[in-house]
Amino acid sequence: MWAVRVMAGADRHELEGFSIVTTDSYSQLDEDPAFALHRGGKLSVESSVDVTDRAGLSLAYTPGVARVCDAIADRPELVDTYTWKSHVVAVVTDGSAVLGLGNIGPEASLPVMEGKSLLFKQFGGVDSVPVALSAEGVDDMVDSVARMAPSFGGINLEDISAPRCFEIERRLQEQLDIPVFHDDQHGTAIVTVAALRNAARLTGRGLGDLRVVVSGAGAAGVAVTRMLVEGGIGDIAVADSKGIIYQGREGLSPVKEEIAAISNRAGLTGSTESALNGADVFIGLSAGEVAESVVATMAPNAIICAMANPDPEVHPDVAHKYASVVATGRSDFPNQINNVLAFPGVFRGALDVRATEVTENMKLAAAEALADLVGPDLAADYIIPSTFDERVAPAVSSAVAEQARADGVARL
Repeated sequence: MWAVRVMAGADRHELEGFSIVTTDSYSQLDEDPAFALHRGGKLSVESSVDVTDRAGLSLAYTPGVARVCDAIADRPELVDTYTWKSHVVAVVTDGSAVLGLGNIGPEASLPVMEGKSLLFKQFGGVDSVPVALSAEGVDDMVDSVARMAPSFGGINLEDISAPRCFEIERRLQEQLDIPVFHDDQHGTAIVTVAALRNAARLTGRGLGDLRVVVSGAGAAGVAVTRMLVEGGIGDIAVADSKGIIYQGREGLSPVKEEIAAISNRAGLTGSTESALNGADVFIGLSAGEVAESVVATMAPNAIICAMANPDPEVHPDVAHKYASVVATGRSDFPNQINNVLAFPGVFRGALDVRATEVTENMKLAAAEALADLVGPDLAADYIIPSTFDERVAPAVSSAVAEQARADGVARL
């Protein structure tokens, strides 16, 4: 009976029955177009049915609503048909790792969460609700999300700091029978793998021919590594602030121990710089700058995905001197690795078949569908579709839904 309506830049200083005083300081802030667009928020809720008379009211609310409630109590599966649960996602954060801003807290995270909901609706037709939680730790976060999960068809975790984001997602996946998807991990991984598939194809190779170095062992770095291993990468080494991760290195967290077990078959040790000597691919998911002299040691036909924002680990002007293909996380350069290419379609597909989870195969299917859209237009400056390519969400959602059925996690 309800739907989220995007309100981009709407002027809502005054609402019926309420008056909001605009101070001089607010006026000064509104001189910045970003503040002006955000005034009053970017979302509102509107009803999807009209109640214009007593008969309509008695159906939408009491007494008619009681019949629906009784039916759902007797047959819980009816909640998916007779409420909005099956097609609405909770966008959940604790504000502990927001963009590049860090731990700014739940209230300050809300503009980003509203923006995420806007993107869900605009690019995937998915209704979603931003939820910023004041959670003290992993147990508190898991308990809070699990308690509200009956209202939603999926949970999109967002901007939660590592390493606790891994445990939060894992425990929620174990407890809930709806998709739980940490976009900072898996959205980044899907788009990166899609771009790398096409970059390899452009240079006459497959994923199995590539040796990759990943800079950054946070949420995105771990997920990208896992997905590339699942996708059949030749070899991949991951570096954190202490250097290359390898089995037996002291002080590894449980997550990094798992990464050590599935990566770095060459047994590399030492620094990121030393690992890049002769490497085919650099994937930057940290803020650490890589010197030009190091980039120059990479193999011929190198591929560089430098995704730190706003300053890539390798500036594209430098990268193009040594690499055949260059991608960044920025919108002002070609080949932007942008999560919006993934998460709307992933959730659209998962919700359409009422999937119980998003499997690794579903993520790989999303990456393959995204890569395939480039088709014969593949070029060094076009290895990934534009965020405004209207084919993206339908292609990704269809692939995800089909794979969910193949994996046996679809209920429709």
